[in-house]
Amino acid sequence: MPLDLNSQFALHARALSVASQRMKLLADNLANADTPHYKARDIDFQAAMQTAGDGQLALQTDRPGHIPAGGNPNRAEVLYRVPEQPSMDGNTVDAQKETSAIAETAVRYQATLTFLNARIRGLRLAITGGR
Repeated sequence: MPLDLNSQFALHARALSVASQRMKLLADNLANADTPHYKARDIDFQAAMQTAGDGQLALQTDRPGHIPAGGNPNRAEVLYRVPEQPSMDGNTVDAQKETSAIAETAVRYQATLTFLNARIRGLRLAITGGR
C-alpha cells in the first residue's frame, strides 16, 4: 500500500497556515489598538480546522482543464470580533484579549511544528534505516 504523504501532512500544513494568518490579524489588531473606529478581526481556528478535516476546502476536479470551484484552501474566513465593551471612539480592540490570543496561537504553531518534525524524523529513519 503506497504512502500518501499529502494526506499525512495536509492537515498540519493547513494548521500552520491558519495559525500564521491568525497571528498576522492579531498583530494588526494590537497595532491599531488606538485607531478610532478600528474593528478587531480574528479567525475561528477550530472552525477552519474542522472545515479542513471535513474536506470542504475545495471541490475536486477530474481533468486538468477543469476550473476548481470554491475559495482558496489556504485562507481561513476572517471574522469581526464582537466587542464586550467597545470604546467611545468605536474601536473594538481589547489588548488583553489580543495578547492572550497571540500566546495561544504561538503555542499551537509551535506544537504543530514539533509534531511535523517528529513525523519527518520518523519517515527519514524509515527510509534510511537509521544510517
